[in-house]
Amino acid sequence: MTAPVAPAWDQGFGAEGGLYRRLRDGCARDWVAYTWHPFVQGLSDGTLPLEAFRRYLIQDYLFLIHFARAKALAVFKAESIEAMRDKTAAISAILSETLMHLRYCAEWGISEAEVRGTPESAETVSYTRYVIDRGLAGDILDLEVALAPCTVGYGEVALRILADPNRRVEGNPYQSWIDTYADPGYQAMAKAAAMRIDALGESHGGHARFGMLSPTFSEAARLEARFWQQGLDGL
Repeated sequence: MTAPVAPAWDQGFGAEGGLYRRLRDGCARDWVAYTWHPFVQGLSDGTLPLEAFRRYLIQDYLFLIHFARAKALAVFKAESIEAMRDKTAAISAILSETLMHLRYCAEWGISEAEVRGTPESAETVSYTRYVIDRGLAGDILDLEVALAPCTVGYGEVALRILADPNRRVEGNPYQSWIDTYADPGYQAMAKAAAMRIDALGESHGGHARFGMLSPTFSEAARLEARFWQQGLDGL
């Protein structure tokens, strides 16, 4: 009997039987609620209200600042000098991304003053502090598991959009956002992040710790879904 072919959005993220896929499959309902949230579907078919996207963009900038801090914590928690170098490079890339993000916001009519003057939403605070808390309380695997739904999840979100039969390409105002995460460079980074979870799972007893790691991954997925939802709230 021929094995079923995985859907286009489910290829390349982690090894079969590896820790990443176990974590993702262990929270399947929450994972789909995040990666195929109504916000994401609106990006795909171009129907997402512009105000919802603008609200998301501002909070995403504020999120990136704390994401860089989480990566700095990963340098401290890293298991090797090579991992420290990788995480240091990631911090530099994220800080550069904040500048690109401000330019992108300007294209949507959002000034830097407005972005930086907007307070963090409750969703942004709860998500970013949760990730940092898991890193402070645990080891590098705890931190990486909390970070993975963001890094790897956005890669899957992009592939889900590309596979969507209702996807709008021509005239979709969000096509540039889709292109960012569908880009081969980002996809390679997302796949590497999933494989790192697998590798840390082997070196740090991940399978034996699954009962503790799974709730962290699930909660991060739920917080990601709430991060999308804040864009839609209040419309």
